[in-house]
Amino acid sequence: MSGPGTPSVVVLDYGSGNLRSAERAVASTGVDVVVTTDLEQARAADGLVVPGVGAFAACMAGLDAVHGAELIAERVAGGRPTLAICVGHQILFSGGVEHGVEALGVGIWPGVVERLQSRRLPHMGWNTVEAADGSALFAGIEDERFYFVHSYGVRELPEVPSRRITWAEHEDERFVAAVEEGTLWSTQFHPEKSGQAGTRLIRNWVDTL
Repeated sequence: MSGPGTPSVVVLDYGSGNLRSAERAVASTGVDVVVTTDLEQARAADGLVVPGVGAFAACMAGLDAVHGAELIAERVAGGRPTLAICVGHQILFSGGVEHGVEALGVGIWPGVVERLQSRRLPHMGWNTVEAADGSALFAGIEDERFYFVHSYGVRELPEVPSRRITWAEHEDERFVAAVEEGTLWSTQFHPEKSGQAGTRLIRNWVDTL
């Protein structure tokens, strides 16, 4: 454990996500990290990480079981930093359509998570991004590559002054790679699997705690 005054981060365990790899990646920046389902601990933490892998509807069911949507909304309302990763990023949108099944998301951002139309799916491997102007998340790593593995994404998201949207392309299909709005940041890719660039991105987030 680190000393007094060290920021605390909770990685939310709701039954979905690479919890240990996310825990290790965040801990490597020098903060105190706990993986837990405990809502009070997650509310009190300086930072919250919401990971996610697998199907949209299953992730939402897991999140609902631990009252995660309310937790995220509370942190957003209170200006408490939250970082969401992969399907954790996707469930922040209005909804998702997967194998013909429609599921409601947390609904913080408008947009529907749909299967990408690219010929080669999943989109798996390293890719560059078109970092948003003034991005704090990508500060110093705007030209780096990050590790993606997904077949679904958000292709449309309104540009508003408070929202910084980072885009990526796979076979000429454009999709949302990351969003920063207030203290809520999210990435479609896996920073915890993105080497030094991913570590720097996580450090950029940790620096806001």
